[in-house]
Amino acid sequence: MTKSKVYFTNLRTRPSVNLLKKLENLVVKAGIGSIDFERKIVALKIHFGEPGNLAYLRPNYAAHIVKYLKSKGALPFLTDCNTLYSGRRSNAPSHIEAAFENGFNPISAGCPVIIADGLKGTEFREIEVNLELCNSAKIGSAVADADIIISLNHFKGHELTGFGGALKNLGMGCASVGGKLFLHSGSSPKIYEKNCTGCRVCEKYCIHDAIKVGKDKIAHIDYENCVGCGQCVAVCQYDASRVVWESTSENACKRITEYALAVVKDKPSFHINFIMDVSPNCDCWDSNDYPIVPDLGIAASFDPVALDQACADMVTAAPALPGSKITDHDSGTDMRGKDKFKHAHPDTFWQAGIQHGLKIGLGNIDYEIVNI
Repeated sequence: MTKSKVYFTNLRTRPSVNLLKKLENLVVKAGIGSIDFERKIVALKIHFGEPGNLAYLRPNYAAHIVKYLKSKGALPFLTDCNTLYSGRRSNAPSHIEAAFENGFNPISAGCPVIIADGLKGTEFREIEVNLELCNSAKIGSAVADADIIISLNHFKGHELTGFGGALKNLGMGCASVGGKLFLHSGSSPKIYEKNCTGCRVCEKYCIHDAIKVGKDKIAHIDYENCVGCGQCVAVCQYDASRVVWESTSENACKRITEYALAVVKDKPSFHINFIMDVSPNCDCWDSNDYPIVPDLGIAASFDPVALDQACADMVTAAPALPGSKITDHDSGTDMRGKDKFKHAHPDTFWQAGIQHGLKIGLGNIDYEIVNI
């Protein structure tokens, strides 16, 4: 198999070439212009960041890509899907407010900001993939209906998958709330009775007739009918319907990769990883820990598997930052050549997603770095 090309630029600048110009040069040299954008609806998948977390990508980067796409006749929008857990991004009104608070809005971005899976995470398309772990993927409607997918990915650590990059931003990030339930657990939810108010909203939205409010004014799940779609988790406003967190890191990584394939299936896609502010945990947290390595640069590719592999290799090769989570108990070495994501989260196995991506034909592990 021919090596995939991963284009890379460092973060050194000069007066005539700032980081936004370097980003544009990178994506142009990487071949983004080969995509026909004229009158095409383009979903720019980005993580808006949980308010309080300051490691998420700066809105300026997204706005510059939007400007470039518009120059090519595209109709772009920024997007993300609602979260499975309770927080500021678990429903569209709160999610939009969080995005605006963090600087992602139609004025700053120059395009609409759309929550892809609707008000409560129930708007999705089922995309057939018929793979090892997933027959069909529940992908947010706005993403599934877009003509072209571009992912803007903050490359950083993650407590379930080791790191989050292109594959996770596509697979987990584009999944509806029900899709996220499958990715995290693959099992049915449970009712936390203490929080249940008997409001019957879950009952209304369960199309499988699997949840009913009993005479005790508490919702109960009939597990013979429950398919684990996650709709009750999505619509419950009292945190009474909850996820059963059982998925291992390896299993989750493989499922996420299969969902990523569903997102880009039969349509052009392009992916950009920003290897900066490499915090040990996901931007879903309302705080961000000190980075584990120095800022390294920006990488881009048509191949999300090769892109993530290349970025993981760069982080492995880089020195660890003294005083970070991974050097708290190992301050005597800079950890060059060590798997820093594994060190930060010992129970994770990020390689599973990369290897699975190769197996299912999503991308290539072998890559060639092209320095820009």
